[in-house]
Amino acid sequence: MGKKKSSLKSTIAVSLTNYLDAGAIVAGASGLTLWQNYLGLTEGHLGWLNAISANCLGAAIGAIMGGFLADKYGRKAIYTYNMLVYMTGVALIMLSVNFPMLLAGFLITGISVGVGVPASWTYISENSEVGNRGRNIGISQMAWGIGPTIILILGTLLAPPTSGAESAGVLFAPVVESLAGMLTGGTAEGTALNVFSSRIVFASLFIVAFIAWLLQRRLDESEEWKAEKAKQGDKQQGGVFSSFGSLFTNKVNIRTILFLAGIYLTWNLVSSVMGFFQQHIYETAGGLSNQHANMLSVAQWVIIIVTTFVFSMIVDKVNQRWLYFFGVGMGVLAWVIIVTIGVNSIAGLLFFTLIWGIQAGVSVQSFYALWASELFPAKYRAAAQGVMFFIVRGVSALWGLGFVYIYGPNGEGFTIAAYIMMGLLLISLVIGTIWTPQTRGKTLEQITKERYGDNI
Repeated sequence: MGKKKSSLKSTIAVSLTNYLDAGAIVAGASGLTLWQNYLGLTEGHLGWLNAISANCLGAAIGAIMGGFLADKYGRKAIYTYNMLVYMTGVALIMLSVNFPMLLAGFLITGISVGVGVPASWTYISENSEVGNRGRNIGISQMAWGIGPTIILILGTLLAPPTSGAESAGVLFAPVVESLAGMLTGGTAEGTALNVFSSRIVFASLFIVAFIAWLLQRRLDESEEWKAEKAKQGDKQQGGVFSSFGSLFTNKVNIRTILFLAGIYLTWNLVSSVMGFFQQHIYETAGGLSNQHANMLSVAQWVIIIVTTFVFSMIVDKVNQRWLYFFGVGMGVLAWVIIVTIGVNSIAGLLFFTLIWGIQAGVSVQSFYALWASELFPAKYRAAAQGVMFFIVRGVSALWGLGFVYIYGPNGEGFTIAAYIMMGLLLISLVIGTIWTPQTRGKTLEQITKERYGDNI
């Protein structure tokens, strides 16, 4: 019982990394149009913000560094320092007055997110009981839903008035206008005033990151990592990236990487676009105001939280193949509906919001986080996940740059983009359903023994 409480407590502390990961993506997305208007950004600028953010390349760079660092120096080393980097990036975004500052803030924040992801999924898996690995990963994914929900609620309450008849959020006048007036001496107006709502949203992430840093730096080191280091004994230890060669020369590793890339990369190409551009799509192709786009996204994230909770309660008890099929199948259905009914139809947007929310609760990311931490040995478990995360978010960065041109300034290419999304999700559906790993109910040591024997 004591161990169960311990694993749940540490899971919650580590899960703040997911809160801040998704929170940074959605904070950027919810204020994207505001920054665009304030700084006069083009669609190309928006593509670069997405490409180097926590959504894509920034996280990719951080992940490949963080994975190897976590295997070399321990999971706790990441939790001791990484949140300080995150706070630096968020502070830079809060203070941005030009595009280079904003771009640098997005990049630093993204790198910090990437550094923390492989360590967090690895730590949760290594610290979980056999029958609770899926549950704990699910709980960490709930934080991935709670973060955007809170951020979008803040964005809705702080939303500035639109050029049409839409009124401002209820907190815009008492909070945004008052704070902007106090900091600028009353000179902020127009787009400069409106963007203060996004600055405040990022300030909330700064506060949560500080709390996360206080909690995570007190965590105990992973017992499995310590056992692996003890087993290696006085053997010659290479540099931080010394395990890179063995990672890509072992046939089991290569097959595992291809499988995980097949399910996660294809899904993430869709999810990364929706994570960063969803509000922008709702406002341009869908014709919604910034406030209504945020409200619809809040509803979706509530659905995600509820569905993720259900996922966490059943993933260790049911056939994971069919649970995976259900989740990705709902994603395909969501895009079929939005193309059939139309993105500029409120009915289409409502159905899409509901069904996409369900699939995100039973998401490929949840299965990826679970399987990636199970399928690699402790020797380079975090490093392998870092490499995978680098590949996935790096390719997503390139896709984000291309997506803005397919989509167009006002969503002219939305239908073409939607069909591409459907195709990517179908690939993920087929690969994951056919080659679902049989790891449920087994210890990490047992899984490693079955897959690698003594060849690690």
